[in-house]
Amino acid sequence: MDGTKLAPPRTVGFWGTSLFPLNGMIGAGIFALPAVLVAAVGNFAPWMMLIGGILFLPLALCYAWMASRFEHSGGSVLYGEAAFGRFVGFQAGWARYASAIVTAAANMHVMVAYLAAVFPWLGEPGVTPIAAGIGLAFITIINLYGMRASVGTLGFMTAIKLIPLGLLVISALFAGDGMGAVTLPEFSAVETVILLTFYAFIGFEGVVEAAGEFKNPKRDVPLSIVTMVSGVTLLYMAIIWAFIAIGPEFAGENNALAGVAGASMGQIGSLAIVIAASFSIGANNFASGVAQPRLMYGMAERGMLPRWFEYVHPKFLTPFNAILFYGVVAILFGLWEGFEVLAVAGTLVRLVTYIITSSALPVLEYREGRIVPLHLACVIFAIGSSLFIAAQAQAQSWMVLGGFVATGTLLFFVAARQKPEYPLDEA
Repeated sequence: MDGTKLAPPRTVGFWGTSLFPLNGMIGAGIFALPAVLVAAVGNFAPWMMLIGGILFLPLALCYAWMASRFEHSGGSVLYGEAAFGRFVGFQAGWARYASAIVTAAANMHVMVAYLAAVFPWLGEPGVTPIAAGIGLAFITIINLYGMRASVGTLGFMTAIKLIPLGLLVISALFAGDGMGAVTLPEFSAVETVILLTFYAFIGFEGVVEAAGEFKNPKRDVPLSIVTMVSGVTLLYMAIIWAFIAIGPEFAGENNALAGVAGASMGQIGSLAIVIAASFSIGANNFASGVAQPRLMYGMAERGMLPRWFEYVHPKFLTPFNAILFYGVVAILFGLWEGFEVLAVAGTLVRLVTYIITSSALPVLEYREGRIVPLHLACVIFAIGSSLFIAAQAQAQSWMVLGGFVATGTLLFFVAARQKPEYPLDEA
């Protein structure tokens, strides 16, 4: 041994990097939102989705500009610390991590529920928690084995969920009905639906948390964020158009997209959509399961958590303890059926990290002597939209968030006593 610190290697290129924002955004929502939007605003729904993507872009750009400054894992932990100090950085990381573990358990339960439509025995009492635990264990084992294996598995799951959606769009080309005349909805409807379109893009930010294992993070992470937010907007528009062209009468029904697929491709098409939805949720969970342990590893690098979380397996070259800890805790939540109350704050926690990240950009630019006007405009819009969405949260979500912050405050004074391993001079 030469005393050199063992660190996870940088093995992920642009396309592997892009899988993280893609799967962060595309989970269960793409299989439900088209029907909801069509029911709300009719054949204006594809254009409503485009408006939503455009309105979300300033926030994505704030993340892209911040990501171009940093090359280590941690994401909002690094951004918050660089601009506002270690306490804010720790809170951003802790709240994101804690809510992500609970959300992982919740998403796995949803995935099992989808699969129960094909395999009814999965819906039997007592079976669902065990199946969810097995699914989370699978993610953990693959993740422990290596980043290459994780990205390869994520790519395979991505293909399984996107191919049926692509076939659905192609089948719509032969439907013959088309869009018809576009009718503008009432403004009150547009205002409500904008909230729904915003939620479609939440989850893109997970890519910044694993930046330390990307080959060229300062280039690839910003490019993947902007590319995938734009691509997901177009994908949603295509799926909604296909929905309208094939079977708008399914709007408002449960599992409406599967019904549309059945109308255009038969029973095999409906089954393919159900399987795709299951894999979509699984891939969304898998991407989070890869990114979140790297967030914890990044916090350990910054001296915010015990060095135990920084251990890298000498053979697999993965942050072994951080992955194992995340997996075990997620499995325990998956087996405990009373965890749902904690999952309600997941979106609110993300909005808080959005505000921290966006606010950090002008602070750092001010220290450098020049705030870019375009950046500032995007920051103001991103913070304003995040605050607007957060204002819609229920009281229970705010109470859970308050619990996370209170616990994080205690943990900060207990855990964050070590010196960072590197200076935050990347900005």
